[in-house]
Amino acid sequence: MKNNTPNNPVILFDGVCNLCSSSVQFIIRNDAKRHFRFASLQSNFGQSILKQFNLPTNELDSFILLYKGKIAIKSTGALQVAKQLSGAWPLLYIFIIIPPFIRDAVYEFIGRNRYKWFGKKEACWLPTPEIKALFLSEN
Repeated sequence: MKNNTPNNPVILFDGVCNLCSSSVQFIIRNDAKRHFRFASLQSNFGQSILKQFNLPTNELDSFILLYKGKIAIKSTGALQVAKQLSGAWPLLYIFIIIPPFIRDAVYEFIGRNRYKWFGKKEACWLPTPEIKALFLSEN
């Protein structure tokens, strides 16, 4: 790791959000090459990345893709992930042509309502032992 960033792309997600945890599990199932790594925004690693990029550490409603020392957030990050999944999911990348302010408005609407629609856990989701290696240490 250089400058606190791993070589693989890292997805930072809200660890107590049911939608976010389900999305991570979906990505794992569709990441045939095991390309992605994961960390919750609440983790020490997640909080350090938020600080490194001058993002609020208490606002956990964004999906963040960290890769090669740069971040992509909200819909742009999600589309960049879809582009690298197996199956037909890379076709979703066509939506990158929609201006970010429109894509992100939809993203933010879902983000504001995610707990109401999908629920919230009392604690961060824990991966099974088989996929635990894809998650960055909480230290």
